[in-house]
Amino acid sequence: MPTVVLMDSSLSMTRPVSVEGSEEFQRKNLAVHGLTMLFEHMATNYRLEFTSLVAFSSLWELMVPFSRDYNTLQEALNNLEDFDKTCLEAALQGVSNVVQQEWGTSCPCQVILVTDGALGIGRGSLRHSLQTVKQRVEDKKFPLPFPFPSKLYVMCIANAEELQATDSMDNLEQLINLNGGEGQIYTMEGPLCLKSVQSMFGKLIDQAYSPFHAVLRCGNLTSDVQVFPRPEPVTIDEEVDPIPKTVQTDLEIVGFIEIGDISSPPVLSRHLVLPIAVNKEGDEIGTGATDDTEEETSTNQMAGKSPNFCVLLHGSLKVEGMVALVQLGPDWLGMLYSQADSKKKSNLMMSLFEPGSEPLPWLGRMSQLGPASDAAENPYGEDDSKSPFPIQPKNKRSYAQNVTVWIKASGLQTDVQKILRNARKLPEKTQTFYKELNRLRKAALAFGFWELLKSVAELLERECTLLPDSAHPDAAFQLSHAAQQLKLASSGDSKYAAYEHNITPMLTDFSGGGGADRI
Repeated sequence: MPTVVLMDSSLSMTRPVSVEGSEEFQRKNLAVHGLTMLFEHMATNYRLEFTSLVAFSSLWELMVPFSRDYNTLQEALNNLEDFDKTCLEAALQGVSNVVQQEWGTSCPCQVILVTDGALGIGRGSLRHSLQTVKQRVEDKKFPLPFPFPSKLYVMCIANAEELQATDSMDNLEQLINLNGGEGQIYTMEGPLCLKSVQSMFGKLIDQAYSPFHAVLRCGNLTSDVQVFPRPEPVTIDEEVDPIPKTVQTDLEIVGFIEIGDISSPPVLSRHLVLPIAVNKEGDEIGTGATDDTEEETSTNQMAGKSPNFCVLLHGSLKVEGMVALVQLGPDWLGMLYSQADSKKKSNLMMSLFEPGSEPLPWLGRMSQLGPASDAAENPYGEDDSKSPFPIQPKNKRSYAQNVTVWIKASGLQTDVQKILRNARKLPEKTQTFYKELNRLRKAALAFGFWELLKSVAELLERECTLLPDSAHPDAAFQLSHAAQQLKLASSGDSKYAAYEHNITPMLTDFSGGGGADRI
């Protein structure tokens, strides 16, 4: 999940902070210290995370585009200059542009706003922006909520009492609400000092950037793994009192299934599964990766020489063309599979299904799946020429009806040709002709395809002029009648354009009716 750090570089960030027993600090120095702690943690535990640095005052500037090079991010942070007043709306619009240009609107992103709580004055201030948020025209809308899934974390280099003395806290809370409530405001506890800023950024790390470690099990085989990015809690909307479901740290493989059977299922999220070497001492939050490079390299070399179940599983799934079903929690499954980045490189991935007993309808209830060897006969056949899936539902679905679907031009062409074939066999095929005609008419009205009705009417009129002398007289009457009815339906403003209306055969002297019914 990419991260954008939005750093306030306005003049208010240069306000001095008195720290006992040391030189005078600015709020900007405290912010840099906190972000340095965050970057060091991510360099150690979140190396795959893409991070960008944006600075803002009255204007915004992209200091570092999305990168995994935390040395570059740290250097840009240390060299940040001071500018003029705060204009947060322009900065948020800049973040929106940067993320959409790099990742589009479907990739979730985390935005970390680092500010001192002085949100500007007059026009361009956050207070002014929020007061006019409902008076905007379409092309000047407030940038929140972001057009992509996001969480907004506000890191205030100020304590809660200072923010509540003005309306800054209320404005920041309104900012979180505008983003759909996704995010949190962090303030410093106690005096403004290095210890307080470390504590504040430590809470952010615990909340959003703590690595997810789990144990992957299959029978007696186990492996310590890291799941990246960290799986988010899932809430089921259908429940009366929804309780967020979290992925458990004990991931047990319950079975294997062929890729062709599971097909391309809908999933909530996808994650990398990385084997890790167990470090009994543990890493402290905020320790850098530069001081222990040699020790880390030797540890990785030792881990690469020792057998690992995660590596075995990845290779097996890749060679056999199968996926592993893994238990994520009570009544919640996911799948492990090999995904290739290139011809030579592939990764072990984990996708999370929707919680429930039947996340994939074509597989039926997951609890009823079992080994193929337990079946009386091989469900895949002796030569793997068949499959027991998809399982047909017991109840007929509401959408399992003969509806007209035109995905390709060939489907529409086939339906029109069917009508013309029956038209040439009138009056013997009268009932079939009108059945197909009404089916096409209803579909065209449902899609708003008025031009189709006019075109088919012209085709029927042409067929009428091409009838041979030996044709039955009733054929010409029926074709003219059908063409006229389609033209009336294409106008859209008569009773003949109603969806429920059906075109019925014209009663003629040749079909047993009276001439008074002619149109």
